[in-house]
Amino acid sequence: MIPDRLYTKPFVLAFAANFFSGLAFALFLHLPGYLSDLGADETQIGVIFGLTAVASIAMRPFLGTAMDRYGRRPVILLGNIINITFILFYLTVSVLGPWVYVVRIGHGVAEAMLFSALFTYGTDVVPSSRRTEGLAMFGVSGLLPIAFAGIIGDIVLVVAGFRELFMLAAFFAFLTLAFSLPLPERKPAQQPGVVRRGFWAIARNRELLPIWWMIGMFSFALTAYFVFLRTYVDETGVGSVGLFFAVYAAVAIIERIFFGRVPQRFGEHHTLYVALIVFAAGFVVLATTSSTVGVALAGAMCGAGHGYAFPILTSMTVTRAPDADRGSAIAFFTSLFDVGLLVGGPILGAIIGARGYPAMFLFAGFAVFAGVLIFAVWDRSVMRPRAGVTSG
Repeated sequence: MIPDRLYTKPFVLAFAANFFSGLAFALFLHLPGYLSDLGADETQIGVIFGLTAVASIAMRPFLGTAMDRYGRRPVILLGNIINITFILFYLTVSVLGPWVYVVRIGHGVAEAMLFSALFTYGTDVVPSSRRTEGLAMFGVSGLLPIAFAGIIGDIVLVVAGFRELFMLAAFFAFLTLAFSLPLPERKPAQQPGVVRRGFWAIARNRELLPIWWMIGMFSFALTAYFVFLRTYVDETGVGSVGLFFAVYAAVAIIERIFFGRVPQRFGEHHTLYVALIVFAAGFVVLATTSSTVGVALAGAMCGAGHGYAFPILTSMTVTRAPDADRGSAIAFFTSLFDVGLLVGGPILGAIIGARGYPAMFLFAGFAVFAGVLIFAVWDRSVMRPRAGVTSG
């Protein structure tokens, strides 16, 4: 049926824009190696990545309000311009100093704008009857860059260097702008008598609080390998960044393409719990392995967990948030990835300095497992009144 059609022109354009945006950002998985070459240790790298998130978090209330009031398109286009500018500024970074932080903060602002606005746009163009499946497929545009960027970065750094890596990221940023320009404006229509509650009201929404908790713990754990896998590989010589993320993304993509209806068939909550436990177990493998095969297995397990967890949590957010405040809801949702980076970067970096990489990976896995237990109890208590009303 036409109303349930998933692969529309706006969906395809937004998919392409998000793919190239993700590719530009994902190349910076290799940035810790550059910072290490400049003399930064693990704790400093964690702080640099963590402080980058401050500007991104600070932007989210304005982004949510702007998207709900003025639309998604203006935020997407301005985010593209800022993104191109600050990626090119990496070419001017040659020493550790204040300028590194300026560039990282500007890049964080651009990432916040594009991540929030493009993903909100994706939720707008996906039919509600196929929301979890549609968001899972749209999310493939964010997973493919993880697979490609690790390998592309490895190749570029072998045959050239970080300068060429930054130039390639800028090229992908230009392609993001090219696919963003023809995007038509899309947002839920404002219903008569419905008042927008705003960013902070959505942040305090009782039914959304358990989701905020779980995505926060999920994001905290992601910091373990998105920030520190590069230096882990450099120090131990085990596996490679490209291998881990290629397997990670491949498993998640296959899962979504061929088994995308599993959450609908077996229930979103049941699928989410299994996915997050598998995700947490991947960190245990990383903590205990000393082989390339072990790194690949960890990538597969973390990718399998991510493949279901992210679209399910997103779908729950969109379903529970009022349509008029969807931009604010997605802005807050995506801000929690930066909160996870802000908190996780320094903490996990300090654990590496004190106890080493195995202890850090075990801590990240335990955080996810504990987060799942708390989420399960909290979400059930929050949603029970609604179930009682519905059944009555």
